[in-house]
Amino acid sequence: MHHNKNGTAMRGFAIGWLAWMTWLSVSTAWAAPPTASQAQVERGRYLARVANCVACHTAEGGAPMAGGLPLQTGAGTVYSTNITPEASTGLGRYSLDDFDRAVRRGVARDGRRLYPAMPYPSYARMTRDDVAAVYAWLRAEVKPVAQTNRDAQMRWPYSMRWLMVPWNLLHLEEGPIPASADRGAAWNRGAYLVQAVAHCGACHTPRGTLFGEKGTDTRSREFLSGATVEGWSATNLTGDMLTGLGAWSLAEIVEYLHTGRNAHATSFGPMSTVIASSTQYMTPGDLDAVATYLKSIPGARREAEPFRYDATVATQLEQGRFDTAGARQYATYCMPCHNASGKGYERVFPPLAGNPTVVDPNPASLVNLLLNGAVTARVNTAPTDYHMPGYGWTMEDQELAHLLTFIRSSWGNRAAPVTAQTVAERRKATGKQATNAR
Repeated sequence: MHHNKNGTAMRGFAIGWLAWMTWLSVSTAWAAPPTASQAQVERGRYLARVANCVACHTAEGGAPMAGGLPLQTGAGTVYSTNITPEASTGLGRYSLDDFDRAVRRGVARDGRRLYPAMPYPSYARMTRDDVAAVYAWLRAEVKPVAQTNRDAQMRWPYSMRWLMVPWNLLHLEEGPIPASADRGAAWNRGAYLVQAVAHCGACHTPRGTLFGEKGTDTRSREFLSGATVEGWSATNLTGDMLTGLGAWSLAEIVEYLHTGRNAHATSFGPMSTVIASSTQYMTPGDLDAVATYLKSIPGARREAEPFRYDATVATQLEQGRFDTAGARQYATYCMPCHNASGKGYERVFPPLAGNPTVVDPNPASLVNLLLNGAVTARVNTAPTDYHMPGYGWTMEDQELAHLLTFIRSSWGNRAAPVTAQTVAERRKATGKQATNAR
């Protein structure tokens, strides 16, 4: 039989080409991220809700998860990053390992160290499977957006990112939270959610000189004992009877996280955002788990005695007696909603008597509320949100100080006075100037 050398060469080339393409397709399939199941994507969507990723990674008026939101820290301003699956400016080129290293160790794909405004010290305690689920959801359901990330504006020496290497050695504790054998399933689930996924300590735990949290779990008495975040006082979540959750039942904690209100308080400020975009969507089982865990934490301030209501001021107000400084302002601006009794209207206008925010040693949140007002969480369980007006435009610093001190010392409240200087500092920070200067 006659053999055509050119034909043999062509057949050899075709076989080689097919072999090459087969190897390439196999290797490409091997290198590509594994296809996520619908269950994994749904789980990732839920975990991203609990972690409230959208709140930090979405700028006002911006595309979801495209970043750009300024985050004020004690060392400067950090801008949240683009975590959409866009390749050039987002996470499109991140493998699961890259993503896991960023989320749990604070190291970006290019080796850049993240600042702990990204709560990776909390996420370090998440399981690899949960991180993988969030990764699957981001790739499957978040719309890619090309938006360049902004550089952080940090004071020296915090502008030197390499300092995060020793910082991590001091503050980063990697690995999932070990289950406690002597606690139930609800407590263990609650500990995982509070300490890791929901990263409650990032706001509610005070920070030290190097801006690390003073404790990441109940081994530290300061864990969840209250802190200052962007000019607001993040309240004490431990079991203290006056300024913490000691007087709240498990059901009342669940109600607050789900609806933004209960018999003790109504949400405002940053917590309204957390409830509106995160906790209202948590499952009943997870809400119960969080409440179970929080109710187990002993009081950080050793407040053992419950609040005792005193009707003296209520009687004076009902009689039209405004002998105490701030009483007349209270009757004019506050009493229509919060009543002479200071008890408000349950689950609409919160009580001022015995309210943890009112008696907080740090009055920052209360000053902010009086200066600028607030809005309750927008939740699916209520037909509308409620707005509290601000009065910074109509009252001078001393007037507001008198009113705040009146509220913090009436109906059985025993909190320290608020000075005009404190009001002036918060007014300057928020830019709310009075317009009726006398």
